[in-house]
Order: sequence, then structure tokens, then C-alpha cells
Amino acid sequence: MTDSTPPAAPARDPLWLRLLPHPLISLVILAAWLVLDGNLTPANVLLGAFLAWALPRMTRRFWRHPVHVRSWTGLVRFAIIVIWDIITANLQAVRLLLKSPQELKPAFFVIHLELTNPVAITVLANTITLTPGTVSADLSSRQERLLVHGLHVPDVEAAIAQIKARYEAPLKEIF
Repeated sequence: MTDSTPPAAPARDPLWLRLLPHPLISLVILAAWLVLDGNLTPANVLLGAFLAWALPRMTRRFWRHPVHVRSWTGLVRFAIIVIWDIITANLQAVRLLLKSPQELKPAFFVIHLELTNPVAITVLANTITLTPGTVSADLSSRQERLLVHGLHVPDVEAAIAQIKARYEAPLKEIF
């Protein structure tokens, strides 16, 4: 006997999600626009809001994984840590380069990732690159190892432990 019930229609996203497919990304775009421009005129806010709406809509089919934040307070803490690290790393890099560049100990090292969320891995790699003196150089094909280059790495194990504690652990909590 055959089932005569019609197949279920595919679930549709709510209207707000169709209009604003990645609200977190939209918020980041708007904030970045306003901070980088430094001008809070109504026209500038309107232009930033338009970009924050249009860019995620135009790129939504490239996003295979939606961005889901499990801990907003963790995200705010993480952002503060990253901003602080960027400021202090800038000062340290300038001091190292001006003091004695010949004494630098550059090194490549591999971080074995515990993260599995592609968005979290992307944020980790970008955070490392944003911090002066380090750059994410490669991600393994299975996304389990991240190759990092450091400008001055006297202790590779300590550098790995610091990245895992300051960045990877909070990202596991956030995403």
C-alpha cells in the first residue's frame, strides 16, 4: 500500500532571517564601518546599515555553516582579550624590532586544534593573524592542525599553550 500523503514542504526560514541572514555579521559590519569612518552623521549610519544588510545577503550562499553564538558574554570577553592582545603585541613587536632585531627567534609551529566548528577555526586563525608578531600560515585539509609563524618564539610549547588558553578555549565556549 502506498502512502498518499504529500511530501512535507521544505522548512522556510522566518522572514527576519531571510531579510538579515547573518545578524552577527551584520552587526560587526555596521560597527566596523562606524569605527573605521569615525563619523556618526545620520547619512553615514544609514550607509553602514545598508552595507550591514546588503553584504551578508549577497554572500549568504557562500556560508555553508550558520553562525551560532552560544555565549554572548564569552564573545564580549574574547573581543576585549583580543583588543588588549593586539595593543600589547604592537608595543612588544616595536620594542623587539627597535631593540635588537638580530636576537629575534622566529619559528613555525603547529597547533593541534580541538575546535571543530569552521567559524570558530576561522576566528582563531584570523585572531592569530591580527595579533602583531604572529600569522596563521596554513590549515590542514581536515582542519585539525594550524601552522603558525611567530616573529619571536623563544619557547614553542609556551606559545602553543598561550594560544590554546587565550583564544581556542574561549572560542570552544562561544561557538
